Amino acid sequence: MKILIALLVFSVIIIIHELGHFLLAKMNGITVLEFSLGMGPRLIGFEKGGTQYSLKLLPFGGSCMMLGEDGDEQEEGAFGTKSVWARMSVIAAGPLFNFLLAFVLSVFIIGNIGYDPAVILGVSEGMPAQEAGLREGDLITRMNGKKIRLYREFSNYALFHPGEPVVFEYVHDGKTYETKVTPVLTENGYKYGISGSVNYRQRTNVIETLKYSAYEVRYWIDTTLQSLKLLLKGGVELDDMSGPVGVVDAIGDTYEESKSEGTLYIWLNLMNIAILLTANLGVMNLLPIPALDGGRLLFLIIEAIRRKRMEPELEAKIHFTGLMLLMALMVVVMFNDVKKIFF
Repeated sequence: MKILIALLVFSVIIIIHELGHFLLAKMNGITVLEFSLGMGPRLIGFEKGGTQYSLKLLPFGGSCMMLGEDGDEQEEGAFGTKSVWARMSVIAAGPLFNFLLAFVLSVFIIGNIGYDPAVILGVSEGMPAQEAGLREGDLITRMNGKKIRLYREFSNYALFHPGEPVVFEYVHDGKTYETKVTPVLTENGYKYGISGSVNYRQRTNVIETLKYSAYEVRYWIDTTLQSLKLLLKGGVELDDMSGPVGVVDAIGDTYEESKSEGTLYIWLNLMNIAILLTANLGVMNLLPIPALDGGRLLFLIIEAIRRKRMEPELEAKIHFTGLMLLMALMVVVMFNDVKKIFF
């Protein structure tokens, strides 16, 4: 059951991503040869309107194969015959649909249980936050000028900026104040002496729900980017990374842990994981790496500037090389996932 739930979550995220490419391709008159879920040999499929719709053996990935996407075909409906701006819209649509899915899921979650305001629920005796004048009930609004709207943004700031002195802007009894806090190193890392909780939720009206749903998406995009920076700086090890196997295991564990709380909380927790995954997929696909949407967008931006397309054969070779390197990385990460689960 755990695996089926995990595959369902993966499938929805992938279908939405590929649906973005598919819809914009159709809108721009590009022939879609195949729209598929999964990779490898085709299990079942049917053809309609010149497009083959397929379900494939391996339950990871998916594709929206367009005529002439990696070639120089000049027949009607070929990808390369459309304007550079039309092609950009098709490529960008996948990641944008991932962010749209994250927003829709956020609306459902926040509409049901509210958002997590950055409210201080406790201040530890003798710690820097108390000495700086912060008190229980204060609402943190900025940290070193960065706008804070969710408690998780506060907790992540310490993770991504360990040991840095922070100028807190906060609201106390309806008035705004500023104070500087320098965290101290404890056995659990750098701490301000502030406690709060993501489970402390505040319900709100429809307009505020939409607004905080957008903040939720922005939070996950920012967290993904900050994590990538940490990775490049060497602050993340291989054991901290997860691929499809690790994510399936995490989704399964979340499902099992949520069963005692009832059906609603099972779905809310699964949606929360789906928001993380779909926002992460959207960001990762926009990275300027060959074979990813971001890499293809980079070539199209260069084409728009030069007003001349790069040799399609050369571009295809570059994307193929990027794909092979990404597949190699995926194998390494999947092996590490299996090792963590069974050993």
